[in-house]
Amino acid sequence: MDLVIKNLDKKYSNGVHALHDVSLTINKGMFGLLGPNGAGKSSLMRTLATLQDADSGSVTLGDIDVLNNKDAVRKVLGYLPQEFGVYPRTSAVDLLDHLALLKGFDNKTDRKEIVEQLLTKVNLWDMRKKAVSGYSGGMRQRFGIAQSLIGNPKLVIVDEPTAGLDPGERNRFYNILSEIGENIIVILSTHIVQDVRELCTQMAVMNKGRVLFSGNTDDALLLVKDRVWEKRVPKPELSDYQAKYQVISNKLVGGQPMIHIFSDDEPQNGFVKAEENLEDVFFAKINELI
Repeated sequence: MDLVIKNLDKKYSNGVHALHDVSLTINKGMFGLLGPNGAGKSSLMRTLATLQDADSGSVTLGDIDVLNNKDAVRKVLGYLPQEFGVYPRTSAVDLLDHLALLKGFDNKTDRKEIVEQLLTKVNLWDMRKKAVSGYSGGMRQRFGIAQSLIGNPKLVIVDEPTAGLDPGERNRFYNILSEIGENIIVILSTHIVQDVRELCTQMAVMNKGRVLFSGNTDDALLLVKDRVWEKRVPKPELSDYQAKYQVISNKLVGGQPMIHIFSDDEPQNGFVKAEENLEDVFFAKINELI
């Protein structure tokens, strides 16, 4: 079952053109949707999750018309938004039971089995009687994954899942998503490049509502292979380098700017070849260098 998006367009009433002719084909496995804030990622996710209508275009999930048969989509969809609310003072086990009931699992025994399996899967069974509102950020995200898996969905959409998580919780989250993505389509929308590199074999880069790249992560790296150079520069000279070279990015390393520049030819002047990474692809694409 593939998710096929063709010529999707969305413009809000305030004039923001969130999606420009977006076309993607997403197969089973982990798919990373990478882009800065305001790139249109959440608009695309909300459209796929049947939470808003598109102005034009088409989306199919297998033989389901996503835009025109929302009830059918919701039966096979799991969705973890960037922010999701919980009932105050409601325990994880009770809240998940309630959500399973809303999903159509009327049999109490079946719901109990589903809830136990899901809370165990995300390593929250020992904390099942604690109110979800009192969970840490990482625990809440793991609970969010549990609720998104009710009913064995064919498509799971995860929007900015690891923002604010500490390294330990991020690794736990990676492991859960990797396991899920072995059998179904999982779309991971994020602005964190590491998330995509760690989890996904397929990816797309979006900016200003447009798809700038779509394909294999290894193919993305080939776009910048042998074309990225790095150098530490004194802070007062940073603006001079930015004026002289096509600077992809800069970050402080030991208190001194480390710049990455894009060049087909060796720039000399103390630059050394940088090992290609998705962050360079990301910045080169959104800065329209490739």
